[in-house]
Amino acid sequence: MSAKADHYDVIRKPIVTEKSTMASEHGAVVFEVAIDAAKPQIKEAVEALFGVKVKAVNTTISKGKVKRFRGKTGKRKDVKKAYVMLEEGNTIDVTTGL
Repeated sequence: MSAKADHYDVIRKPIVTEKSTMASEHGAVVFEVAIDAAKPQIKEAVEALFGVKVKAVNTTISKGKVKRFRGKTGKRKDVKKAYVMLEEGNTIDVTTGL
């Protein structure tokens, strides 16, 4: 497996919400990442895929909700988000897609 494929396994997709748009005004970009991804892996993947310099990476894990589906209870998957702070002068336009 190539190194680029590994980077795409770490970073799943960008998250575009009202909160992430407000964070982007301060130089942060929000990605959904693999649940077992570490901060150094996330930093390396973002720098390799987008060609930018990363200042810091903060992560959060949102626990999946318990929902009912066709009368049975099920659980949504847990999601890990990475708030990637970029160095001054670096930008990523997540609206264009990967």
